[in-house]
Amino acid sequence: MMEQVTRGDIVLEARGLSREFAGRNESGLFRKKRRVRAVDDVSITLRAGEVLAIVGESGSGKSVLARMLARIVVPTEGELLLRGELIALRERRTAAYAGEVQLVLQDPFASANPVRRVRHSLERPLLIHGTPKEDVVVRAREVLASVALTPQDEYLDRYPHELSGGQLQRVNIARGLSVNPKVLLADEPISMLDVSVRLGVLNLLRELCDTRLLAMMYITHDIASARYIADESAVMYAGQVVERARGTRVMDAPIHPYTQLLVDSVPNPEKLSKQSSPTAHNVDSTHFNYEGCRFSPRCPQVMDICRGNQPPEVDLGDGHMARCWLSASDAQRTAVKILAK
Repeated sequence: MMEQVTRGDIVLEARGLSREFAGRNESGLFRKKRRVRAVDDVSITLRAGEVLAIVGESGSGKSVLARMLARIVVPTEGELLLRGELIALRERRTAAYAGEVQLVLQDPFASANPVRRVRHSLERPLLIHGTPKEDVVVRAREVLASVALTPQDEYLDRYPHELSGGQLQRVNIARGLSVNPKVLLADEPISMLDVSVRLGVLNLLRELCDTRLLAMMYITHDIASARYIADESAVMYAGQVVERARGTRVMDAPIHPYTQLLVDSVPNPEKLSKQSSPTAHNVDSTHFNYEGCRFSPRCPQVMDICRGNQPPEVDLGDGHMARCWLSASDAQRTAVKILAK
């Protein structure tokens, strides 16, 4: 029998996860294959009944992190613990692990088999994970009801193209819930949906987290939606977590210049006349291998120390962390200058 969890219990923990990929060849006579560290020394904790939001621009490493947690991508370094048990990352992912940790992808239409009915999408994972055949239909109806797709018979025999984007994303969430996971990894689940249905999906995810005590990771480039749903937020840039805090502190009192850029990019009618237009775009791949702070090529507050030295993780108290030389102590900066001599 599975061990019962209570709200706040650690369900999935990542320690120092990193992943390298082969990049484009460097120029020159003796060209070497450039390695890109898409995720660099990331440690996060997913707790029962709580949502951890991972925020960042496209290309910052968020989806690679999610796929490492789902064990679709094998980490280059680091450890992964499920309910305190160390996972053998070099071994093939087991059905038991897949049943505990489910991934919901960004594009609902690309995630569904276009030639199979909704019934097949819900019943197949149940059969794979050992649900008795006589219980499969009942269970499929239950999970449809849990994502507010009722009456269920109107959806079971439809094809994906017969559903709206919001309805199909709810089906995909129901498919993930069908095997009773303890962790749900939601990778940009609302970014391809109409604005009118996004709030409904966010409310559904928050309700599922609260009622089922799911440990949820919500990936987004929209810091406003993270503020709405998350218990804790972590901001990623070029493969690193640059700021992290409980509650809405990251949004209300951002410390890292990159977080400040993300917050300033959210339209605010009260400040529209004064609001600047910060540049937000895909993360430049050259920043992943930058010797100093990876945000320094774009940072408006860059200092000399930023260009050649990786900033430390600075504890700001109450669980608030920022990886920035602006937050570092004078002693930390002095130590780096002495070593550089």
